[in-house]
Amino acid sequence: MSAKATPALMANAIRALSMDAVEQAKSGHPGAPMGMAEMAVALWGRYLRHNPANPKWYDRDRFVLSNGHGSMLQYALLHLTGYDLPMQELKNFRQLGSKTAGHPEVGLTPGVETTTGPLGQGLGNAVGMALAEKLLAAEFNRPELPIINHHTYVFMGDGCLMEGISHEACALAGAWKLNKLIALYDDNGISIDGEVQPWFTDDTAKRFEAYQWNVIGPIDGHDVNAVDKAIEQAKKSATKPTLIICKTHIGKGSPNRVNTAKAHGEPLGTEEIALTRKELGWKHAPFEIPQDIYNAWDARENGARLEQAWDDLFAGYIKKYPLLVVELRRRMEGEVSKMVGQLAERIPRVYDQHAPAAATRKASQIALESFTAHMPELLGGSADLTGSNLTLTQNTKPMRVEKDGSMKMYDDAGEIFTDKSRTAISSKPGRHINYGVREFGMATVMNGVALHGGYIPYGGTFLTFSDYSRNAIRMAALMKIRVVHVFTHDSIGLGEDGPTHQSIEHVASLRLIPNLDVWRPCDVAECGAAWSTALQNSDRPTAMILSRQSVPYMKKDSNSDMIRGGYVLAEPSRVGMSWAAEAVIIATGSEVHLAMQAQELLAQRGIAVRVVSMPSTTVFDRQPQGYKQEVLPPEVPRIAVEMGVSDYWWKYGCSAVVGIDTFGESAPAPELFKHFGFTAENVADTVQTALGK
Repeated sequence: MSAKATPALMANAIRALSMDAVEQAKSGHPGAPMGMAEMAVALWGRYLRHNPANPKWYDRDRFVLSNGHGSMLQYALLHLTGYDLPMQELKNFRQLGSKTAGHPEVGLTPGVETTTGPLGQGLGNAVGMALAEKLLAAEFNRPELPIINHHTYVFMGDGCLMEGISHEACALAGAWKLNKLIALYDDNGISIDGEVQPWFTDDTAKRFEAYQWNVIGPIDGHDVNAVDKAIEQAKKSATKPTLIICKTHIGKGSPNRVNTAKAHGEPLGTEEIALTRKELGWKHAPFEIPQDIYNAWDARENGARLEQAWDDLFAGYIKKYPLLVVELRRRMEGEVSKMVGQLAERIPRVYDQHAPAAATRKASQIALESFTAHMPELLGGSADLTGSNLTLTQNTKPMRVEKDGSMKMYDDAGEIFTDKSRTAISSKPGRHINYGVREFGMATVMNGVALHGGYIPYGGTFLTFSDYSRNAIRMAALMKIRVVHVFTHDSIGLGEDGPTHQSIEHVASLRLIPNLDVWRPCDVAECGAAWSTALQNSDRPTAMILSRQSVPYMKKDSNSDMIRGGYVLAEPSRVGMSWAAEAVIIATGSEVHLAMQAQELLAQRGIAVRVVSMPSTTVFDRQPQGYKQEVLPPEVPRIAVEMGVSDYWWKYGCSAVVGIDTFGESAPAPELFKHFGFTAENVADTVQTALGK
């Protein structure tokens, strides 16, 4: 490092780039990057293990900017340290087609680990990343060969801690003893509405101590050496995650905006930027960085050295554990076995012969038994509803953390494994997580696990509680990551618990989220198709919608079209009709058997109908137009049947919909079905009326 490239100059380079980019874009948030600059110098300049030439290196440290509105901090760091993010991209901040979006987006910008912006969710993602690291290390590391051994760092602000998700996620991090999770809190006391003291009076240190975190500070967040010392201390923690409270000044360096809400979410303006340059002693033009500062920040040489050291370690691992290497690489690359599709195909062959009635939540568990037996990357869980969601299988033992912070391990027979020397290579940590009553926390953690790599997470709760998880589900869809939400108790069919728990609008609402697959299967065969599709979809999340009540198995002439989201389940010939269908009944989930019964009643009335099962409208909508018209002939009237709002179904050109457009009632399910018209007789009458017969 040259004499001029002091930590102060390195920090001021971040400030200059941030205020200049926001000014050029005429929008953005300069205050947070200017306030966190020294924190960034300490972490990125002295501790972060990463290689700009290979942003996907397995054992890199993960960095999350939870207060994602301060995105120019991360973009400046990525540019300065040598990632493929040229200065022109910083000049194009917040412009269409640039790699520097308003908030960091994973998959868009090299080096960005997760998409942040909705406050607190990045913190939840970081917890998931740290959990994935801990689990993978427990499964794959061997004595003297710690090939999975990295930290997860997260920057966060007051807003992240005000959001309730911070409570859910951080409580879990403490319970799981995620000692390699280090959070640096930008404690500047300012939010959009001004000084936070009137509405944010938490004792943050005591709060995190109660979560079983190690707490350091408050320290001066503008003292690089103080932050350095705090990180060094945090890395020594053996059983606890660490919170470092950094007292900072938002907009530091701006004479008239420092410590004010005006610094938060708007450009400083040309006059204030000129004054700030003078205050900082920054004499360079906009977007101009002296070479000595570039040299001080450049992480490419050190990053290559760090990765080479890991490569050398990994070479020894390859020699001793070649089978584990194949497995680790497969999972980190997100590859799934071709056996997944084969498993789904086996299920109908077994159950077509004899299948008792079962709730689709149970049918899902039956399918999961097959998948979890052959896919060690499946990491399940439930938000305190394991026995109701049926997410636990014989192959997924409970995930537990010992007092010393290590994971409880199990052998191939599912017995507790006690060989601490790890001489056997088949022991694994538990793969089913008890998240407690934390639906939102579960969803953000699952996102973080998926982003880290090595696992495919799935988690369960009641469908009505998907509202708690919704923004994290949306973020998963936006990030194009593979997570599976298991939503059971999907309708008035749950009965006596009443309208607070009976989902009406939820399925239709979830279908509105772009890039989210929604499946509502009718039996174990469709559950197998749904799980198979979800597990092979590497670029989209999935919501499984499952019933509490039992439904009969639907024998099928062919199973090949189930994965297309909608298919012809029964032609009129099934009930002895020799002419073409006069109408099509479209049904999903637990209502498919009603459609089949209605087909029989209509045959007795001389009306021929086709029954289409549509377990996934989202998948069906992506099919070629020719296939969709084959299943739903344009000239044939359509009647939809689903225990939910009717509005969604008009897009399919339906003549009538048997649905529910009010809240439910508290009563036994059979009474509710009659009350709301979910009987074969009412479906048949609706079809007959729609046909004018």
